[in-house]
Amino acid sequence: MATEYGQGYAYRSERPHRLPAGLRAPFEARSWREFGYVLLSLPVAIVLFCWTVTMVSLGAGLLVTFLGIPVLAAALAGCRGFGVLERARARALLGLRVADPEPLRPGKPGPVAWMGAVLKSGSSWRQALYTLVQFPWAVFSFSVVVTFWSLGWSLLTYPLWFWVLPVYAGQSGIQLYGDSHHSVYVDNPFEIALAALVGLVFTLAAPWLVRALTTVDGLLVRGLLGPSPLSARVVELESDRGAVVDTAVADLRRIERALHDGAQARLAGLAMDLGLAKEKLRDDPRAAARMVEEAHGEVKTALQELRDLARGIHPAVLTDRGLDAALSAVASRCAVPVRVEVDLPARPAAAIEGIAYFTVSELLRNVSEHSGARTASVDVWRSDKRLMLQVSDDGVGGADLARGSGLAGLAARLDAVDGLLVVDSPPGGPTRVTAELPWRA
Repeated sequence: MATEYGQGYAYRSERPHRLPAGLRAPFEARSWREFGYVLLSLPVAIVLFCWTVTMVSLGAGLLVTFLGIPVLAAALAGCRGFGVLERARARALLGLRVADPEPLRPGKPGPVAWMGAVLKSGSSWRQALYTLVQFPWAVFSFSVVVTFWSLGWSLLTYPLWFWVLPVYAGQSGIQLYGDSHHSVYVDNPFEIALAALVGLVFTLAAPWLVRALTTVDGLLVRGLLGPSPLSARVVELESDRGAVVDTAVADLRRIERALHDGAQARLAGLAMDLGLAKEKLRDDPRAAARMVEEAHGEVKTALQELRDLARGIHPAVLTDRGLDAALSAVASRCAVPVRVEVDLPARPAAAIEGIAYFTVSELLRNVSEHSGARTASVDVWRSDKRLMLQVSDDGVGGADLARGSGLAGLAARLDAVDGLLVVDSPPGGPTRVTAELPWRA
């Protein structure tokens, strides 16, 4: 694994806004997109609500005959189609990206199997529920937003158009109160300025009100139109299983390559040397003895390579004495001085110990090869139900998970067991890599 510690981040310089967020919100494109989303929600909700209520009622009424089943299936299929449009609308106007729900999986081809899959799909019923829940919410949010938005801009611009009322409406200004005896109008300069000030408050508050209401819309879209937590967990576990399989295959290839290029090649050469020594044993005993001595050195080298390979898979010291002794042994072979501190009340499961050992070994290898550090440290402790690992060094920094380096592969390996890898490595250092693993006794 090669981690690019020496390279720095690419920072993008952003010019600071001269206006605070509260003042520029009414003019931002995001605010107008959210306002447009609320305006569109009402007609869309009416169509969706009418479709679902009509089709489900019709299908329920026809359940006494066979016709009710295809009508209900068509109703739910229509709701799934509306769900696609609603996710696209939320993505375009709210910037909300929601994954598609789990697809239909008919047991066999044919319309009957398809209708059964639609009716048994939980996502179909969730999307039908969305069309019913969204209608009253769309009516409420539309009424509130249009009232606030129109009132705010009308009052804010009142000094520009108040002259229209006496000229064309026959009254001196906006009428606040009126009966057969008395009327109150906003018609003098002070009242006009006060109305504009109130309009400014409404105008500044309207975008934040719209944002709060569209946040609820986002929750509805994410909760009812996206994948269920169970299906999302299944997809995650399938992805993790694939990562585990890929990691195991890569480890097997690494071991095979190490055996083929290392110990196997040495043992093959050793067999040839011993064969030549056997042939020269009678004719030239000294040469044969020299060749046996060289073969003895090759045997020692091959044994050392096999020990290193076995230590990289699962060292005996880890099984016998735990993480403290195993990580101390790894630290002693690091190119820089490493302080190791392990504070664990008990030993975790053997599989978690092995992953923790491998993680620290790879991180210390990066420290030796890429960090340019003078010192490093390894800290291991338990926090609630998590095993925490932290490797720090005072090197040049610049490590980044986003570059697809060896750290990304290590993060994928940890993610396969519900673990987490966090890298804090600003250019110039220091680097701090923290890994979390589930604690399993």
